Amino acid sequence: MAQQRNLSALGLPGPLALNLGGQGNTTQVSAGTTNADATALSGDIVTLTTVAAGTGVIMPAMNQGDWVVVGNQGANALLVYPPSGGQINALTRTTGGFSIAAAKQAVFYCLNAIQFVAVLSA
Repeated sequence: MAQQRNLSALGLPGPLALNLGGQGNTTQVSAGTTNADATALSGDIVTLTTVAAGTGVIMPAMNQGDWVVVGNQGANALLVYPPSGGQINALTRTTGGFSIAAAKQAVFYCLNAIQFVAVLSA
C-alpha cells in the first residue's frame, strides 16, 4: 500500500491511495549509531542487506494509517528510530531505537503523527 504522504505530494485523493502499491527498496544500507545520524528510510517496504553493528535507520514523518515494513537481512541487529518527536511502542527517540534482529522483519504502523506500533516477525 502506498503511503499517504507520498500520494498527497502528488495531489491524489485519499481513497485512491488505498488502491495503489507501495515503493520497495532493497539497496539501502544502515548507518550512524544514534537517531541523529541514522540513515533515513527510503521506501515503504525496505530490506537492508548491509547492517553494521550498532547502526540504524530513521523512519520518515508519516500520517495516521501509514505503515512501513523494514526487513533486516544483515549480519547484525538493526535499530529503527521514529521520526522527530515520535515514539515506537514504549520507546522514544531519546531512549534508543527499536531493535530488529538479523533475519527478522517488522511492520511499523502510524497511529498518529507521533505514535507508532511495531509488530516484529517471529
